[in-house]
Amino acid sequence: QVRLVESGGGSVQAGGSLRVSCAVSGYTASRRCIGWFRQAPGKEREEVATTLSTTTFTHYADSVEGRFTMSRDNAENTLSLQMNSLKPEDTAMYYCAASTNAGPCAATTTYNYWGQGIQVTVSS
Repeated sequence: QVRLVESGGGSVQAGGSLRVSCAVSGYTASRRCIGWFRQAPGKEREEVATTLSTTTFTHYADSVEGRFTMSRDNAENTLSLQMNSLKPEDTAMYYCAASTNAGPCAATTTYNYWGQGIQVTVSS
């Protein structure tokens, strides 16, 4: 059974940094999309950073490019997101996601496994 469990997050002032991590278990797809999405109140869930397991390329949303860095530790089966220079508009619930489906990694519809989400709040 695939399980994704997020940790980290919290509250910070604008300009600060936070790190969220995702512990992945039971996921053995050979070709997979994995990454981070976020959803702010009243808005649709959107891509933050995603990657395909067969590449080293990570795609970042324009809104976080240069500020956020996603990393994988394959030995520990963890996926992390380092968030620097945070802005109030980064406030959202952040979700780790993984897929065994074919489809673009940037699309939420590609993913069939989601974590429970973790809150990130940035105050001005």
